[in-house]
Amino acid sequence: MDIAFTVTLPVDTDSVPFVRGLCRQALEHLQIPQPVIDEVTLALTEACANVVQHSGGDAQYEVGVAIDDSRCRITVWDDGEGLDPDAAPNTRAGRELAEGGTGLLLMQALVDRLDFRHDADGRHRVTLEKRFSSRPALRLLD
Repeated sequence: MDIAFTVTLPVDTDSVPFVRGLCRQALEHLQIPQPVIDEVTLALTEACANVVQHSGGDAQYEVGVAIDDSRCRITVWDDGEGLDPDAAPNTRAGRELAEGGTGLLLMQALVDRLDFRHDADGRHRVTLEKRFSSRPALRLLD
């Protein structure tokens, strides 16, 4: 069974746990292993929190979730200023960690693919992809 949905959310902190819960319920319904669910929802939380904190854009953003037998793909679109991941703090090898700015590193550790794009319509898009059988899940909690 596949599940796919897109939601339009207000750019506020209450939207983050809402969309995280939707994604978690879909993954649980498909009986995805709990450690993988935890990784996906934490990466989604960070992506949405970045929009809320940094977008500087309109009052809405969109989250699309597509889950099939082999992977979960999440796309977050916003009208904000966008992000150059190469220029962000803490993303270059050999640099000491700056205060804050570790969200990209966290998302990179949690998912198999992380992609930032500026779409032709002017929106910014972050895509997170987690394959269910690519590697053992990270151990987030004991």
